[in-house]
Formats: sequence, structure tokens, C-alpha cells
Amino acid sequence: MGISVPSLFTGIVIAYVFGFVMSKYSGLHMQGSLFDVDSFEVKALTLQNLILPAITLGIRPLAIFTQLTRSSVFNELQQDYIRTAYARGLTRTKVLIYHALKNAMNPIITAITGWFSELVAGAFFVEYIFGWNGIGKITVAALEQLDFPVVMGSILLTACFFIVMNILSDSLYAFLDPKAEHQTAN
Repeated sequence: MGISVPSLFTGIVIAYVFGFVMSKYSGLHMQGSLFDVDSFEVKALTLQNLILPAITLGIRPLAIFTQLTRSSVFNELQQDYIRTAYARGLTRTKVLIYHALKNAMNPIITAITGWFSELVAGAFFVEYIFGWNGIGKITVAALEQLDFPVVMGSILLTACFFIVMNILSDSLYAFLDPKAEHQTAN
């Protein structure tokens, strides 16, 4: 269910159930910013307002990464080098962490950087649903008012995030598999 439901729909359901219907019991509100200002104009950090948007954005990628990690590790456990590691007398934990999981991380890193775009796109709607003042809410308001310079600026900023994520993923590839760095350099 976590894989098939988009964050827009999940956000509406979570905001209604936990932020409206059960707000007396959960202590969570449907809308609210990260900082609350009291009557003396003092800003106070309210992390409880971050819970519902974070769950909304995290459900779908978490389900996909869990499924991908499971299948990738399962495929790695079928390889010959795993049997060799067991034959050398390594424990199951060491084989899983140092051999199987390390070699299974390349497709997971690829999926994480690919899903970053979905998270950014989902964040636009989640910010709008939960009333957060962020780039998503500003972009949606600019689209409604046909304010194209603001839309272009937010697209440019989002593109910069994508570039940074791609550089980070390439760095992680080089860290996890040093042979991959030498193959791309040649």
C-alpha cells in the first residue's frame, strides 16, 4: 500500500485523520509551521508540526527502499563470494554487513537519487496541504497567480538540488566501490 499511494493522497488522509479527527488524542495539528510565536514575540521550535509532513513524505520511499534492499541483498546472498565468506568462517552478521549489504548498495543509491525527484515534487503538495511556508507552497501560489519569474527561480533551485544529489551519489559510488571510480576515469 505504501508503494502504490501517492504522497498527495497520503497527505490529505493523514492530515484529516491525525491532524483533524484525532488531534485531541494525538496532539498533532493539521497545519502549523516549524516555529510558533507566542504573545511576547518569542519564537519556539515545535517539532511536533514536522511529524505529519515527514510521515507523509516518507511512507512511499521507505516502502520502495525496503523492498529494493531486500531483493538486492537476497540476490547478493546467492553469489559465490558469499559462500566463500561463510567457508572462511565469518559470522552471518559480518557476511551480511561487510559483504552482501555493501555490494547491494549500488542499486539502492541509484533508487534513492532517482526518488529524490519524487520527494521534491511530493514536498510541493505536502507543503501546500500542511500549510508550510516553503518553496513548494510559494511555487504553487506563483503558478496560481501566473508569477513566472518565481516559478522559474524555484525550478532553478530544484535543479541545483538535483545536481547536488547526483554529485553526492557519484561520491557514494566511489566510496562503496573504489573500482568503479577507476573504471569511469579510464
